[in-house]
This record gives sequence, structure tokens and C-alpha cells, in this order.
Amino acid sequence: MTGRRILVVEDNPLNQKLVRDVLTASGYQVLVAGTGEEGVRLAAAEAPDLILMDIQLPGIDGYEALRLLRQMPQLAGLPVVAVTAFAMPEDRERATREGFDGYLGKPISVSALPSQVDEFLSGRGADVS
Repeated sequence: MTGRRILVVEDNPLNQKLVRDVLTASGYQVLVAGTGEEGVRLAAAEAPDLILMDIQLPGIDGYEALRLLRQMPQLAGLPVVAVTAFAMPEDRERATREGFDGYLGKPISVSALPSQVDEFLSGRGADVS
């Protein structure tokens, strides 16, 4: 599924570059936001096919950004995946409870990321810690 647009909401420039480079090499179009607020604005303006959302962000965190996204009717079916270094079972449970469609733990696996994104886009999910 190449050409699909992925919005990466991540404040760490090295993580932004890593994810952008891996997904771009796999044929995805990648948009990057460095804050939750910017992520919400970009999602509303660009209607990506999937959002990879860091939980710990400056300003509003990933949970609040997700709440704002879920209030927008035009983005109702948009899959949003939590990406976080918090890898305890309760972190995964909270992400699910808060409404994320999936969960990826950091550090992200460069080799697995494209197939994980494919699974999230297909609706099969790919929860990975």
C-alpha cells in the first residue's frame, strides 16, 4: 500500500527522521508534527491515512491530542497509533482505554515498521512493545 499518507507526531528530531526515512523508503508519504497541537492541525488539514502519535509531547500530550482528533467528524475513522517508550502492560491498557487503535513501543524496530504500518492501515492492528 504505497502512497498512503502517514502523520508522525513526535517531538524528538532523531525519531522524526528515522520514522520518516523508513516509511518514505517504503513508499509512504510522511507528514511530521513536533507537538500535539501541530499534529491536530495537520491531521485536520491533510486528512492522513494513519497517525503515529507519541504520548509524551510538549504542550498537549498524545492523549489530549487524540481526544481533540476524535471530536472531528471528518477524522472519525482515522486510525491513531500510540508510540511510546512506556512499555508496561498498564501503559498499553491505558492507550487502548483512551481510544488509540494500536500501540508501538520505543525503540521502534526499523525492519518491522513498514509491515506494522501496513497492518494498522488494513485494520488488523499490530500492537508491539
